Amino acid sequence: MTLDRRALVARTLAIGAWAAARPALGQTPPPAGPRGTPPGLPQPVETIDLWPGGAPGLPQDRPGGRLVETVNERSTDSLVNDRAVLGVTRPRLAVFRPDRPNGAAVMITPGGGYRWVVVDKEGYEIGRWLAARGFTAFVLFYRLPGDGWASGADTPLADAQRAMRLIRHRARDYAIDPERVAAMGFSAGGHVCADLAARFAVPVYTPRDAADALSARPHSAAPIYPVVSMDPAIAHPGSRQQLLGDHPTPAAQAAHSPDRCVPADAPPYFLCHAEDDDVVPVENTVRLRAALKARGIPLEMHLFANGGHGFGLRRAIGKPVAAWPDLWRAWAATVGLA
Repeated sequence: MTLDRRALVARTLAIGAWAAARPALGQTPPPAGPRGTPPGLPQPVETIDLWPGGAPGLPQDRPGGRLVETVNERSTDSLVNDRAVLGVTRPRLAVFRPDRPNGAAVMITPGGGYRWVVVDKEGYEIGRWLAARGFTAFVLFYRLPGDGWASGADTPLADAQRAMRLIRHRARDYAIDPERVAAMGFSAGGHVCADLAARFAVPVYTPRDAADALSARPHSAAPIYPVVSMDPAIAHPGSRQQLLGDHPTPAAQAAHSPDRCVPADAPPYFLCHAEDDDVVPVENTVRLRAALKARGIPLEMHLFANGGHGFGLRRAIGKPVAAWPDLWRAWAATVGLA
């Protein structure tokens, strides 16, 4: 017992010293928000900036003035955070390390309709769940396409590609197998996930360093209640407008609809959606499944009668849709992730 207590104290001191040293390492802290966090919930203290020297392509004459990152707290419950990040200027990964790594990693892309990036519901809560089960989790705070970046609609994809390559480049630091790095995304973050799984080999930024020589193809992809199609008949209007503007061309709609860009070497997919989703129609996932099947890509799909949109973990409690994380984990074992 004494040894365990000493080990715990030593580990706590080491983490504290490491966290204090982070500014010296030049990494941007994770989004915090205007108030504290509930006691007892692990918060990330480790981040990885994606772009040394800053992200590429923010115009100096951006309409609306200088872009400033802002974190809004949307919850009125002091024991529950529901933060959203607007105006991401330094895209980064927030890291959740497991106590006992299983050698696999998951990059998480939260939703937010491409207006903001959700922190807790589709980010940190998923990261904690994964880390508790041995996965090293990386929550990606990606740049938003409507903020004036030169890469426009490809901006979130550029960050996702770069993040996947950096995770692989630093695999040894995290005791993970670089071949077992999966992607998981939610809502508009599901579009980032599906876009990465479809266009991982499409050049959308100028290489910066040795990490960019690595593949951005995820081991597997799990877009959950995802925005997929830019077809106005089923698209999420807000995400479509933020990504492509008010009057996108048919070519732009096709290029940014992952169901229309599935390559022959796409990774295996886990698909999940609720039939009663009144924000992102379930047809988005159904179309993606059809496109994957047409290409012969391995997949598993689960559709739930009830669940609505944005159920994540917290809003799934007490409903059949609450089974989705364990279904994903069982499927992940069948494709060799863990």
